[in-house]
Amino acid sequence: MTVTYSSKVANATFFGFHRLLLRWRGSIYKLLYREFLVFAGLYSLLSLVYRLFLTDTQKRYFEKLSLYCDKYAEQIPVTFVLGFYVTLVVNRWWNQFVNLPWPDRLMFLISSCVQGRDEQGRLLRRTLMRYVNLTSLLIFRSVSTAVCKRFPTMDHVVEAGFMTPEERKIFENLKSPHLKYWVPVVWFTNLASKARKEGRIQESVDLQTILNEMNKFRTWCSTLFGYDWVGIPLVYTQVVTLAVYTFFFACIIGRQFLDPARGYPGHDLDLYVPIFTLLQFFFYSGWLKVAEQLINPFGEDDDDFEVNWCIDRNLQVSLMAVDEMHMNIPRMTKDIYWNDSNVRPPYTVAAADYCIPSFLGSTTDMGLSDVLQYDDLDWQDIRSRRQESVLGRVRRLLSVQEPPDVPHVRPSFKRHSSDISSVFFPFTTDHHTHSGHEDHGYHRLHLFSPHPGHPHSPPEVLTPLREVSSSPSSPDSPAPFEVPTVVITPPHPNSLDQEDPKSQNNTMVARTDTPFPANHRSKIESAPGKRPQTPVENNSSEESLSSGTPMDCSPTEMGSKKFRWSIPADRWTQDPSSSSVCNLPSQDTANKKSLDTASLFPFECSHSSALQSLAETSNEESLEEINQHDKEKTPEN
Repeated sequence: MTVTYSSKVANATFFGFHRLLLRWRGSIYKLLYREFLVFAGLYSLLSLVYRLFLTDTQKRYFEKLSLYCDKYAEQIPVTFVLGFYVTLVVNRWWNQFVNLPWPDRLMFLISSCVQGRDEQGRLLRRTLMRYVNLTSLLIFRSVSTAVCKRFPTMDHVVEAGFMTPEERKIFENLKSPHLKYWVPVVWFTNLASKARKEGRIQESVDLQTILNEMNKFRTWCSTLFGYDWVGIPLVYTQVVTLAVYTFFFACIIGRQFLDPARGYPGHDLDLYVPIFTLLQFFFYSGWLKVAEQLINPFGEDDDDFEVNWCIDRNLQVSLMAVDEMHMNIPRMTKDIYWNDSNVRPPYTVAAADYCIPSFLGSTTDMGLSDVLQYDDLDWQDIRSRRQESVLGRVRRLLSVQEPPDVPHVRPSFKRHSSDISSVFFPFTTDHHTHSGHEDHGYHRLHLFSPHPGHPHSPPEVLTPLREVSSSPSSPDSPAPFEVPTVVITPPHPNSLDQEDPKSQNNTMVARTDTPFPANHRSKIESAPGKRPQTPVENNSSEESLSSGTPMDCSPTEMGSKKFRWSIPADRWTQDPSSSSVCNLPSQDTANKKSLDTASLFPFECSHSSALQSLAETSNEESLEEINQHDKEKTPEN
């Protein structure tokens, strides 16, 4: 007797639910009209007594009583108690529907696993499914009033064909004070084991699968029995019912319209009909009626489960599946899309609007121009666009001065052994550069911007390097660790012509030998026609570079080591105008060349420009400091 209205609300329309308000079967009007008439009649009767039959003194006492009831009736937590109770009832109602026993999975397994098209095989399959349906029928008889009225005794069960007279005798001879819905389950399992021994079920795995599904079916039946046995505690149902009825009993007295001449607060009008009180009763009492109807869905209400229909459907479908449809397979033929890889079922004219393209992702509509639209813009264009943004307009409107671009400090790294690796592996653009300054901590290698106007250099640019000491060093203070000198050597001029054709990539070697003290600044030397060497002093820790092939090692390892930095010879170019890379230009010239180098390096640039950009980091002041340090170091040794 379930009321189905899904087709009426398939599409959202203007006032789509209004057509549901006029239905009677399963409606709130059918459930509540009796209680509503009783409440309205009592309210009207009390109002007539107050207006027509009470004396003035009695009216004053009634008015005080009405104000008292109206004041304290709102302290009853009707909304909280009723809302929680209805939520609990609805959850139980849905869980019981989910656990209704359906024999579909069992009939599929029995039809496919129990072999034999003879009469014995047919009898075996039908008997197994009859036991399954008998189990559900016994459960439904114990929990549903509608099924119990249909099958009040076991004679009716035998007459309906769910049980044979012989089976009924065995069933009744089993003396047990408990519900015996599990007896057909035992018959089923024993008969399935016998079929396995006779070879009707060929594999033990098939028998195990069938028994597992039967156990699930029994679990559904026992769950329904448990819901019928253990319901919502009676005390909770009583509390909710008393809260609702007490509240509206107080409203019958407290919501009366009193004499406006007395000047009571909130009683300025005399409307005779309490419209909002009646609506409140309709909603709260309707809420309670919903819980009353759903608390046991196996009754005879309009929205209760159609259990009798389930019994009829399960028996008919299951017997057909294991008997008429057993190995009754249609002849295989080629489908209409046999040689068609692009399968598209046709659409009717009415459904043509539902033919839509496949969804390939939310970024499919983004073109390449949307991704690369800012690649050709320089920093000035981006800054101008930022100034024209909404935020910039708001700042100008509020006369707020936009803060200047302050270089951000690059995050410090605490791995001491990896400081020298920054010489060989330039940082990416997300590390902001800043001018050299001293900070408390370990020695760090800071990247400097090639030009003040370009604080964020692209990752392809070989940015100048500078070592910054966190604290002033002294001759007596020991160095925490040592940073080796980096020397970049171009390929020998004659090696370009005499190289073996098999090795076309001549290399430029960057070597590091015995390290300097930690407070020593890095020096980069290069000569166009000879291999550069580090300065050699007596009793010094610095030694000349070995002319042998440098060994390859990790740049993150500590201690004395050599690094190999290879540059293809065919990519090596040298500016003939400069006699040596070590020539330090003036500050203006260095800034200009750094700007030119930064503009050329994002894509391809000559290696001579790269070496110049590396050498131009050391200005005249840094060279003087290096020489002064060497002079101070010599007397100490």
